[in-house]
Amino acid sequence: MDDSGKPQDPQESVRPQPPEPPKDPDGPKAPTPGKKGSGGGILMGRPFGVPVYVAPSWFLVAALITWVFGGQLERVLPELGAARYLVSLFFAVAFYASVLVHELAHTVAALRFKLPVRRIQLQFFGGVSEIEKETETPGREFVLAFVGPLLSLVLAGVFYAGMHMVEPGTVPGVLLGGLMISNLIVAIFNLLPGLPLDGGRMLRAVVWKITGRPMSGTIAAAWVGRALAVTVLIGLPLLTHTGALGNARPEIGGADSLTDALLAAILAAIIWTGAGNSLRMARLRERLPDLTARTLTRRAVPVESDTPLSEALRRANDAGARALVVVDRQGGPTALVREAAIVGVPDHRRPWVPVGTLAQDLKDGMRVSAELAGEDLLEYLRATPATEYLVVEETGEIYGVLSTADVERAFVSAMARKA
Repeated sequence: MDDSGKPQDPQESVRPQPPEPPKDPDGPKAPTPGKKGSGGGILMGRPFGVPVYVAPSWFLVAALITWVFGGQLERVLPELGAARYLVSLFFAVAFYASVLVHELAHTVAALRFKLPVRRIQLQFFGGVSEIEKETETPGREFVLAFVGPLLSLVLAGVFYAGMHMVEPGTVPGVLLGGLMISNLIVAIFNLLPGLPLDGGRMLRAVVWKITGRPMSGTIAAAWVGRALAVTVLIGLPLLTHTGALGNARPEIGGADSLTDALLAAILAAIIWTGAGNSLRMARLRERLPDLTARTLTRRAVPVESDTPLSEALRRANDAGARALVVVDRQGGPTALVREAAIVGVPDHRRPWVPVGTLAQDLKDGMRVSAELAGEDLLEYLRATPATEYLVVEETGEIYGVLSTADVERAFVSAMARKA
């Protein structure tokens, strides 16, 4: 889910992307806390079993927050001197801790609805919870989106109450005030009714409930999100200069105007792009059930491992097949001949190269049911990455070979088609 002003598709991780071939024959190693992992950043822990990563871009925004908040502290608490930057750094860390609480609210709700969560990532404009499946009902969609802003509002209330327990004008008072305001902004921004913000997911759920079609809700919320992006692009600089945000600057021009315009442009671009991505992913998800292992499978011919490649290719051409499966003397499949390996053998050498030298042994997970389709197919390929799979009938009979390249082309084609 999108939080702290990080407009991004909450279901980002469910994007159909066929798995890449494994780079390590032993499989990926589990990252350890505090070390760079496969999640696109530094793994900080696994609350509720979900890995939490901090992206490298977070350090940039943490430095920016430290610098900006430090400048404000210099005016409010000048006696701090250089120590104000340590206080500002603490504020940056505490702010992103509250963003993590926001994300964990989405994660707990998703796990409660039995939706797998791939990871939580803290990054430049906030955080994102990557939920791998769509909710089954509009009611659950609404709850899943609303719990994040709700927790931010609760945190804002907690920090507001804390302000009354400390002396105003002190370091604790300033920190609690800053955290109260920042969490309030996070909640209000994410409640704006346009994708990819949480408010957009809530709007999608409402339209879904009214029309009975999830796609109708996505289309409505995505276009509202695009309108919101244009509003931010034009309206944010105007608000700052008219004093609507409490800091009027009547002169148009200079560094402050450029900063406002740049911030508005970045936010607008992220919202516009996120809305478009949400629409494309929903369109693809709607068409996923039509993509089955059976229809994507290449017809294959069985050959024994000592068969010359040229002879095996001749048999395949005669049968109209596009793949080779190595079988034992009893006809049981043992390996798949890799397409990339065949291409690498020159024509004049093919009569002398046995297919067994080009084959990859069948390992656990490389047998795919011909009945797998849509997201179930995608999840299976993600769990056991390979370049080719043996597709079998429910009886165990060989049906053909499934190439991840064919799966990828089918997904891209489905996503490119207009709704």
